[in-house]
Amino acid sequence: MIKQISSTQNKEVKHLLLLQEKSRQRRKEGVCLVEGKREIQLALKGKFELKAVYFCPDLLNLKEIESLISEEVQITEISSEVYEKLAYRSSTEGVLAIFKTKENSLQSIKFQTKNPLILVAEAPEKPGNIGAILRTADAANVDAVFIANPKTDLYNPNIIRSSVGCVFTNQIATGSTSEIIEFLKEKNISIYAAALQASKPYHEIDFTQAAAIVVGTEATGLSGEWRQNSTQNIIIPMSGEIDSMNVSVAAGILIFEAKRQRRF
Repeated sequence: MIKQISSTQNKEVKHLLLLQEKSRQRRKEGVCLVEGKREIQLALKGKFELKAVYFCPDLLNLKEIESLISEEVQITEISSEVYEKLAYRSSTEGVLAIFKTKENSLQSIKFQTKNPLILVAEAPEKPGNIGAILRTADAANVDAVFIANPKTDLYNPNIIRSSVGCVFTNQIATGSTSEIIEFLKEKNISIYAAALQASKPYHEIDFTQAAAIVVGTEATGLSGEWRQNSTQNIIIPMSGEIDSMNVSVAAGILIFEAKRQRRF
């Protein structure tokens, strides 16, 4: 049966707002709120478990909802006032869904090739940068993305929005810098740390074997632990006055050089 909610004071609406705003609540329940047709489709494609769907009939009809999802879940019709209260984006499509989140542990990572290509980002703070990194990783079809010492949870609405749903399409793990370094060494994966010290230009490096490309924040760069444990520190030569660039841009340059060498 289709439920209906018309009041913004409804207890279920308040619960959805809590999921949207509080990472502690998302972690406690192991779920996240996803907005938009494309994002929901990518979550389904990434085999995330769908728990519930909410739609605004003023923006999207029931037939479109039924064509979007195949699982049998609770579908709730919400008023435009409720939808405006819940919608995170100004331009949106009238549908939200609750999905069960994944564990994102290093132990859950499975490689399908003997020479995986991994993108590692240490302590990224801005959800927009994390989203851009995940979009780059998806575009390059890397084997995994590792977030070292994460500053925010992966299912933050800003990350889902800025990644355009790529948080659901990438194989992602989080852990401390030490845990990730240990994992990479156990798997015999070379570590290439983007750092100014004792570095070689990135285009001189052979990325065709199992490799992890590691990037840090613009403000502080990578921690000494990465530099000390890297197979080789790498640098993107620059011709201007500054010696750093946006982390997602740097990640894109390095990852696509590796893909070029591997002939995509």
